[in-house]
Amino acid sequence: MTKTMIDIKNLDFSYTRNTKLLSGLSLNLETGRIHGLLGKNGEGKSTLLKLISGLVFPIHGDIEVMGFDPQRRTPEMLQDIFFLPEELPQLPLSIQNYENVYAPFYPHFSKEQFNQYLKEFEIEDKKAMLNKLSHGQKKKVFVSFGLATNTKLLLMDEPTNGLDIPSKGQFRRMVASAVDENRCLIISTHQVRDLDSLIDSIMIMDGHEIVFNEPNENITKKLLFKVADHNDIDESVIYSEDSFRGLYQVRVNTTGEESKLDIELLFNAVLTDKKRIMNLFN
Repeated sequence: MTKTMIDIKNLDFSYTRNTKLLSGLSLNLETGRIHGLLGKNGEGKSTLLKLISGLVFPIHGDIEVMGFDPQRRTPEMLQDIFFLPEELPQLPLSIQNYENVYAPFYPHFSKEQFNQYLKEFEIEDKKAMLNKLSHGQKKKVFVSFGLATNTKLLLMDEPTNGLDIPSKGQFRRMVASAVDENRCLIISTHQVRDLDSLIDSIMIMDGHEIVFNEPNENITKKLLFKVADHNDIDESVIYSEDSFRGLYQVRVNTTGEESKLDIELLFNAVLTDKKRIMNLFN
């Protein structure tokens, strides 16, 4: 049974006095899903993850995470959240020492899972120093550790940046197997194609607020994704892109036809005709 994991109401946030980064943002997320957080640069995606984890505080509004106020950063909350930032820390620790120092903070951490994830990423030397690893190798270590914490909430900011193509495939398989009905994963990403088959609920930020937040099954009930002839345009078309194959289209699904969700097309459609799509889903 799904439960509310995150409840945000009318949140305002600013790094400077004169400019609001987030304004009137509201959001409700449940367990059991892998939520993709999409938006242009500067919309505040990374800041939203930091607000959820209690690393920065709102000016106005309410945030509740697993029933806790993130601003209090209580041990009971922090032991069930893992945040993987885009910019990884430069720690002068070996992989083994990092595990020794940080694993005790997470009561459900699994050493066996951590070792297995590292093995799947082909990282075998736990004596290797984190600050000497390449960005991609370091990313693999922190992804492995984050999954092995078995926290209820896992926040990842651009997790596939720095991973090669085989590693991206491995990442998708590992994450898909780690999420169950009691966990919630939020992935902020620009690499939509990397995660197309993994994300099962989509949030889109525009104008520094959440303008779209729907599970995949709702999206494909109301929208149809198809490739059409160049002359196949009618009032049901919300967005189209020209290609050598024809027109990639997002249409209102008036017939109940099934189609494969294209996240990149959806993102472009929302930004192009936000009002129409918001009215369709609301």
